[in-house]
Amino acid sequence: MHLPTDTAIGLNLLHANQDGADHNRAHFDRWGITCFNVMSSPGAGKTALLEKTLAALTPDLNIAVIEGDMTTELDADRLRQYGVPVIAINTGRACHLDARMVAGGIHTLERHHNPQALDLVLVENVGNLVCPAEFEVGEHAKIALLSITEGEDKPLKYPVMFREADVLLITKTDLAPYLDVDVAQIEANVRQINPQVTVIPVSAKTGAGLTTWFDWVKVHTGTSGRVPAMPQG
Repeated sequence: MHLPTDTAIGLNLLHANQDGADHNRAHFDRWGITCFNVMSSPGAGKTALLEKTLAALTPDLNIAVIEGDMTTELDADRLRQYGVPVIAINTGRACHLDARMVAGGIHTLERHHNPQALDLVLVENVGNLVCPAEFEVGEHAKIALLSITEGEDKPLKYPVMFREADVLLITKTDLAPYLDVDVAQIEANVRQINPQVTVIPVSAKTGAGLTTWFDWVKVHTGTSGRVPAMPQG
């Protein structure tokens, strides 16, 4: 009897997850919804970015949020204040959202709202710098955040997320004068991993760079402006 190796088990899990992600993507495409998967380590500023994004874009776009959190709805409650549908998913001990969890969020969204009236679904993933990037959820693009407080070396030490990202937001740039960190070096390190990634330095506190981010979202939301799917394998 040959037991499966850890590698084989991991590949099988990713394969099964990809089937689920394809199913989710089919739902989004049928409804004419664009989906972005927003990922970062804890504390990089995902929820603050989404707050600014909802405040700026809900006059023009119909947006819903699928909010992943291990145990609470604290972030979901922050986003509900902007009057958009927010579906909270508690992952328990899991350090990322997977396609099955997001499928549950999609079906909850469908029961309570008309998905064909939506333009954009933002998935806020669980705070983790590794696992979320390995599990597709049906998104049209991956958005990674990296706070300057995390240091210049993180893209080199944790390359998977940065390799998969379509956009990297370098956050909390307002703190740069107080830290021994070079934002340009962060971008250079990211481009060693992913030369094609769009890099946008931002500050949710001062608003720096947010207009560039909002413009990117608007350009890539809608059938004609979708980001091509990342190649598999």
